[in-house]
Amino acid sequence: MTDGLLLPDPGACLESAFSAVYAERMVGLAFVNPAIRVEAVAFAPWKGYWLGVMLTPWAMNLLLAPRDPAAWRPLPQGEKLQFSFPAGNFDFVSAHSDAIGEYLVCSLFSPLLEFADHETARQAALVARAALLDAANAESPQEPTGNLSPRPLAELQARLDTPLSRRDLLHGRLSGGRDASGR
Repeated sequence: MTDGLLLPDPGACLESAFSAVYAERMVGLAFVNPAIRVEAVAFAPWKGYWLGVMLTPWAMNLLLAPRDPAAWRPLPQGEKLQFSFPAGNFDFVSAHSDAIGEYLVCSLFSPLLEFADHETARQAALVARAALLDAANAESPQEPTGNLSPRPLAELQARLDTPLSRRDLLHGRLSGGRDASGR
């Protein structure tokens, strides 16, 4: 898989590049949470990539960066590529920055206005990354996704009061588990 040349952890470079974006273009925008700092969270080798969570005041994204240049497949900016993790298949979108080169992102949260502080957002990033690598969080075939049927207000409130599992967090369900009908 490798010719011996592995790229170093991109965390510091990512933090520098995204901090510059924040300072130059994002400060004061309505969808930016000033309580959140730029941080590269839990970057570690995964296959031929660096996998981690990029936390910024405007978004939380899973991020894949090249680790083994022989394993990296360049894509046009904005093109999607699906990766299989123990928790399921996830689409990543290709991106490029002059400061950091090519990378792939999968959105977890955007914007981050529901997070009161950086530490809470950081803990959510750690939980999401761990959940991605845990097969117990894979969607079961019986578990529907994207059900947009109308529900009574009381039913929605009951779901909001249900604790949020790691599976729910990873699959974008902020209202906790399913109701009695399986939704």
